[in-house]
Amino acid sequence: MINEDKCRSFFDKNYRTPEFIKNKKRQAQQGRRGFLKSAAGMGALASLPVFSVSAKTQLSLNELLNTLVKTDPWLTLDATLNQLLPSSPTGPSASEIRATAYLHQVMTVQPTEQDEKDFILKGVGWLNGYANSEKSADFALLSFSDKEQLLRGISRSTAGQNWLNTLLGYIFQAMLSPPSYGGNPNGIGWAWLEHQAGFPLPEKGQRYFELPTRARIDLISRVDYDNKRVATHHQETSRNKSHQGTKKS
Repeated sequence: MINEDKCRSFFDKNYRTPEFIKNKKRQAQQGRRGFLKSAAGMGALASLPVFSVSAKTQLSLNELLNTLVKTDPWLTLDATLNQLLPSSPTGPSASEIRATAYLHQVMTVQPTEQDEKDFILKGVGWLNGYANSEKSADFALLSFSDKEQLLRGISRSTAGQNWLNTLLGYIFQAMLSPPSYGGNPNGIGWAWLEHQAGFPLPEKGQRYFELPTRARIDLISRVDYDNKRVATHHQETSRNKSHQGTKKS
């Protein structure tokens, strides 16, 4: 595999899809609901009162976000997330679901692979390089239409498509995860989708990556057990059909 450090842009021929993206695709094929199950603490579906955080906590989150988005990489990441899910009368925007705050937790608190974090940050440099070559300005300083044009441009490359899909994935997670993960304030994403969340909701200190090792193993074991049971069933069915096909009447 060619060293990704040699890549200088989204259109560099040296680029190869990172392993973390390939792994995510494999995991998605095995069980698309795995993340939501773990994030929600495997809670049973039931009615749930509106989640709220204290005014002091909300203020600190807002202050952190306002400071982060003044400089790169968060200035460009925030601009990109809001371009991918802009303000709309039909649903919440990236800003309203606090997608940037969620991504910050992914990058700084959650156990995210270093290769993935590096790829996200490299994309910031590549995007600004492309913006300056095409529009003579950094991405965050451009108009809505210019930003749209550039994102459509990079989406035609494998690297650009991978980078945008990675960010889109975190937008969806920010909208659907419990608020303790940094996004979905007051359950705004759930309300929009008319989703009835599980309970009890995990608070800080009870999020899936903060669970004791034994609990994390048990959670993973349940998912693995379900996957293996389905695979075994398919194998047995295939063997039975093959055996029947060899019988003579």
